[in-house]
Formats: sequence, C-alpha cells, structure tokens
Amino acid sequence: MPNQAPVRVALIGAGRIGANHAELLAREIPDAELVVVADPTPSADALASRLGVESERSSDAVLGRDDVDAVVITTPARTHADLVVAAAQAGKHVFVEKPMAVTLADADRAIAAADSAGVVLQVGFNRRFAPGFAAARGAIDSGRVGTPQLLRSLTRDPGPFTADPARIPQWTIFLETLIHDFDALAHLNPGAKPVTVTAHADALVRPDAKNSGHLDTAVVTIVFDNGAIATAEASFCAVYGYDVRAEVFGSGGMVTAGDIRRTDMTYSGPDGIAVDTSRLDTDLLHAAYLGELGAFVDAVRTGRPATVTGQDARNALRIALAAIRSVETGTTVDIASISAEVTA
Repeated sequence: MPNQAPVRVALIGAGRIGANHAELLAREIPDAELVVVADPTPSADALASRLGVESERSSDAVLGRDDVDAVVITTPARTHADLVVAAAQAGKHVFVEKPMAVTLADADRAIAAADSAGVVLQVGFNRRFAPGFAAARGAIDSGRVGTPQLLRSLTRDPGPFTADPARIPQWTIFLETLIHDFDALAHLNPGAKPVTVTAHADALVRPDAKNSGHLDTAVVTIVFDNGAIATAEASFCAVYGYDVRAEVFGSGGMVTAGDIRRTDMTYSGPDGIAVDTSRLDTDLLHAAYLGELGAFVDAVRTGRPATVTGQDARNALRIALAAIRSVETGTTVDIASISAEVTA
C-alpha cells in the first residue's frame, strides 16, 4: 500500500547544489520531510542549523537511521555509485545527482543494487522537468514536430570563469556538463538510439591550462538510428549569463526550449535594449529542480517508477564515454564499441 506519510529524507553532501536541494526539500515540497544533512565538513552543521534539522558527519550514520526513508546524494561525482549501492543495500530510496557513475561498470552496479533492493532510483537530469523542455517533449509526443531530423542542445556556464583548472577532474566537460545535453537529446528523440559520436574539445577559456588536460569548450555530434543528427555544445564561460537551450527540427515543424532571460521583461533605454539574465543554474532552473525532487518524493510515496531512471543515466554516460574516446583518438566512435571496461 502506498505510503501517505511525508517521505523522510536525508541529504548526503552539503555543497552548493546540496544546499539548494535541502532548501527545496525543507521548504517547498510538502510531501517531504528533511530529517538530516550529512557532510564530513562543518558545512553540514551550518546548513542543518539554518533549516532546523540534524546533522551528521558520515553517510554511514545516515544510512543506519530508522527515521530515514530516502536519501538525496549531492556529493562529488566520483563518489556517487558507491553511495547509491550503499543506500540501496540499506533499503533507502535514492535520488542521485548526475552523473550517477563515471564508468559503465559502476553504473551497472548501482542499477543492480537498486533493482535488488526494490528501491526507487532517480537521477538528477533536471532539464526534463523545466517547463519549456517538458512542453517540447509534449509537442514531439503529439506528432506536431513529425520525425526529428536535427537536434541541438547546449550548456554555457556563466562567466567570468574563476575556477582553478587544476581542481577540475579530467573530462568534466563530458561527464558532468554535457551529460545533461546527452540526456536531453535522447529525451527529445524518443525511441531512437545513438549510433555514432564525434567530439571536438579544447581549452579556449583557459588555454594556459590545456597541457594539464583541462578542457572547457566542446562540440559533440551524435547520429541516431532514426537518421536524426544531433549536436551538443558546452562552454565554461558565457559572459552574458547561464545559457541552457535545446531545439528539435522535424518533418512537421520545430520546437525550441530554454531561455537565458531571467524574466520576460525587456528594458528599452538610451543605450538600446537590454534583458536581465540568470547567473546561477539554481535561479534559471529553479522550477526544474523543484519538479525533479517533487517527482522523486511522489515516486517513493506512491510506488510509481522513477521518472528518470538509472538506465537513462547509463545511456547518457555511454555517449559521454564515446565522446571522450573520440577526443582521445580523433575519430568517430561507434556507441556499440563502448563497453563496461571503458573508464573515465
């Protein structure tokens, strides 16, 4: 019988995105009750104090609690798979930020653990829940776009770029940035499977860091088995703000989704026309973050399947790994050649 009580949630990882998710769970999702925040740093204490919940230092302490039904994992990417497995084995439902894993072997391990435990496993591909992206998928499902032929998805992080390239893990642009675009393109071309991937990447924002393996600009071309050709592009520095958009052109029409504008206000003045833009993903995609966490809580309460599954995460990861291999080899890569032995 579905559980009608609030879902008691623990947050594991109290960084920037973790803090955003904790705020939403505590204040904007009525069917959720944030119980505890876990992080090995004092940030857990500060966040928990602000939200009036408990704090823990370790994930093990959280997973051993009887008053936790589900966990939201927002730790660094390379810790995700192990935490998914541990949470599932503890009988906790799992929401994990993207990427769920950085190798196919770890993705398979996470999926198997959730399946074996019978728990919900949802992955944080938030764009599916953004109103424009959801409406675009609706138009595609209704047949208004016809057969998708050309697709495009882009992620441009807001500038100026102030991060230390030495602290950014190798291949982040594919595994943590473009992974959103790979999922969006698959979601907006329903039923089709990627066949080949060709990728180009460079350090155009910080060319001085290229020799250390840093990449901050990339374009990926994906050919699907229904003939559609898709491009995904990313940059770590858009001086005008946070930019997330998608386009699907088909035999019956075209849909676009995403907007850099903070509101629909346009200012006209002596220097011309200007619009306000978002500088944070948590501002631009607030509704999407709220929607994905609400969907996760609803799945736990009702027993319905997760909206974005571990298999969806695995599919996007295969494209990311193919893109990495394409950059390494300078060739077009068959998706079928990407096996569980491919690591990031």
